[in-house]
Amino acid sequence: MSGLLRFITSAKTSWIVLVLAALAAGALFALAGGEESDAAPTVGLPDSAESVQADRLLDEFDSADGTSALLVFAADDGELSAETLAAIDAKAFGELADLSSDGFVPPAQVSEDGTVAFLVVPLDPEPDVAAQTERAQELRDAASADLEGVRVYLTGAEGFEVDIAAVFAGADFTLLLTTVIVVAILLLVTYRSPWLWLVPLVVIGVADALAGIVARLVASAVGVTLDASVTGILSVLVFGAGTNYALLLIARYRDELRLHEDRREAMRRALRGAGPAIIASGSTVALALATLLFAELAGNRALGLACAVGIIVAMIFALFVLPAALLLFGRGLFWPYVPRFGSPDAISRSVWGKLGRAVSRRPVIVATSGFIVLGILASGLFFVQTGLSQNDRFLQKPEAVQGQEVLAEAFSAGATSPAAVVVPVEDADEAAAVLADTEGVDAAVIGETTEDWARIDVTLSAAAETPEAFATIERMRAELDDIGNGEGLVGGLDSQALDVTNAQARDQALIIPLILVLVFVVLVVLLRALVAPLLLLIAVVASFFSAVGAAWWLFQTPLFGFPAIDTNVLLFSFLFLVALGVDYSIFLVTRAKEESDRLGITQGMIRALAATGAVITSAGILLAAVFAVLGVLPLITLTQIGIIVCIGVLIDTLLVRTVIVPALAFITKDAFWWPRKPVLRDADAAAQGADALAPVSNEEALAREGAEATAKV
Repeated sequence: MSGLLRFITSAKTSWIVLVLAALAAGALFALAGGEESDAAPTVGLPDSAESVQADRLLDEFDSADGTSALLVFAADDGELSAETLAAIDAKAFGELADLSSDGFVPPAQVSEDGTVAFLVVPLDPEPDVAAQTERAQELRDAASADLEGVRVYLTGAEGFEVDIAAVFAGADFTLLLTTVIVVAILLLVTYRSPWLWLVPLVVIGVADALAGIVARLVASAVGVTLDASVTGILSVLVFGAGTNYALLLIARYRDELRLHEDRREAMRRALRGAGPAIIASGSTVALALATLLFAELAGNRALGLACAVGIIVAMIFALFVLPAALLLFGRGLFWPYVPRFGSPDAISRSVWGKLGRAVSRRPVIVATSGFIVLGILASGLFFVQTGLSQNDRFLQKPEAVQGQEVLAEAFSAGATSPAAVVVPVEDADEAAAVLADTEGVDAAVIGETTEDWARIDVTLSAAAETPEAFATIERMRAELDDIGNGEGLVGGLDSQALDVTNAQARDQALIIPLILVLVFVVLVVLLRALVAPLLLLIAVVASFFSAVGAAWWLFQTPLFGFPAIDTNVLLFSFLFLVALGVDYSIFLVTRAKEESDRLGITQGMIRALAATGAVITSAGILLAAVFAVLGVLPLITLTQIGIIVCIGVLIDTLLVRTVIVPALAFITKDAFWWPRKPVLRDADAAAQGADALAPVSNEEALAREGAEATAKV
């Protein structure tokens, strides 16, 4: 380890680290060729899902070779006039027929109240996004030409594909630019230096770019597709975690510069002190993310793989590239607050140390009060609703969503997304009759047939992707099991959404316990104790529940007005909050472990809080702000994840790590490290008059370091 530290920090070799990093970055950039991920999020259901099996059979029908656009015509006021309806039918047999795949567009269907009509335009699939967008505009122009007092919407399969592609176009760049601006401002405020902030920002910025490239290469090698939502979260995570590691290392480096005249020796000491905490933190997050590889949904596996790779890249850059980059400059890099050799110990004057001392006087009252606050914040959990329909997943509703909503108001609630049932041909008549009599079904009509299979289009009475629609789908599946050999399958949007909901529930039931066990094991190995890891895990899980509860109250305000939390939000929020939230406790408790060997647990925790309070608070605020940046992306899912994690990180930083964890340590005292026996018992430290905030001279600090080094040898 000493040899590696010297290689990173020595004047003769530290530049090699930067050269190797630059060469690796250049090679990866050349290999990637500027590839970006602007694709919209995919469903990612396993092949065993019934909706997937149904879609596979539907591919055998002639209509599977094509797609369609739905043109919705809504009167601005009152009913559509006879002249307008005639004009719409004329378009169906004229300009729109010329754009259709078979030269024919069926006549318009008109709602009972006469206010809305729609045309279904058959189309050939168009894989090129630009060509598809151009064709969509031609459809809009042809449909709206010479119509007055009528709103025209392009929706259906074609409309959604075009609008979603437009929504995600350039999303990664917008997110990256916003993240960089937020991080730059917060680093500038934290360091109060005109140039120090540039070094970590550039290093972590390069790490983010490389993390995206490496993640795409790894994902491609194992057959996983990364969409825009995954790459967006990846950037946020790399910037957030990477800058946290940078803040911790630079803070320790600043402290060591006061004790060592040689800045390279100071960096070696800083790496030796902060390195284990960074490695433990990064490993915890990476391993927690890796648990998503056991998920059933492909999207969850993609997120876990990409973000685990990103965290590893961020950790490598923080431990190897950042120290070498900082050593290119002298102490003047910290100007105007230059840490002079021999300057006074700042820890003794820390406001966080004074707070820790105050908590130590009434730890039971403080801990109880802290958990009461968490409980109050968590009260929103009793009212949380989960599950968003496709129409509710966008911050700003695109045209396709608006068109679907107009249709849903004018026609049967389920008319806009009929279920596609596939049954053996010989069972078609019986299945159609049974389905038509099923509760929640408005109509069941036999459509296309092949030699072996028949398609039945089933209109539901409930709106798409609602609990009522899901209940109807489950009743339909149960009825089909009793028809013939039970080979009938239910496909369509509602069936797919139900399968996604069920798969997400299974993923949560598996992944959440895995994360808890994994984080607990890492903490046990790191701290060589059982009580401390258990208390830390309880505190961070409590902060997760309080974050979700507080976020739900916020989501119900007019500012957001979200009807529910999306199904995957709770899993991802739990993952990020537990893995990242425990980071701050790791930073604090590893320092407390180091200090308690000479001060006892009470004074050691106070000194650890004094030493890490400022940097952890800065890191927490920065991470919270970075996750809040997810709100610039168009999906409500990402906005909800960003807000919940933002609230949770602030709770972890300002309440759990600052008050609750120290109070728990003061209550348990030496038992905090059980079953490991402390080097210095707390009672003995008190008898010796140990004082966490007593000023420490350079000579005393260096003497202690020498004694510790001798003891290790």
